[in-house]
Amino acid sequence: MASPSTDDPPSDAPPGRERPSRLIDIAVGLLFLVADAVIVAAAALLFFMVGMGSAQSPYSAQPAHSRDVPVLTWLVVWGVPAVAATSAVVHTRLRMPVTAVVQSLFTLVGTLLAVVWTRMLLS
Repeated sequence: MASPSTDDPPSDAPPGRERPSRLIDIAVGLLFLVADAVIVAAAALLFFMVGMGSAQSPYSAQPAHSRDVPVLTWLVVWGVPAVAATSAVVHTRLRMPVTAVVQSLFTLVGTLLAVVWTRMLLS
């Protein structure tokens, strides 16, 4: 008589991390989609307002002056894509593919906006 295999977990052991239901995944993904859209719209509006406010008049003869940018500004500009990337990885590990895709797309958009903000802040 063969002894039982030691590789299989006992039948009364709780299963590994189960995947959340598809409905919860879609609901969380839609919530993040709305929140991310608001963040992108606010960032674009801020970009437009700050860009127009710091734009030099075409009739001005003075050269543009470089100004110091506070560290907090850099943390916000590059922190948002970093948090979105972390969220995408976490939701991938939680086996929530819809939410992970939404957060990955927001990471791409956030990184693009961060590059644009950086160019504007350094000019």
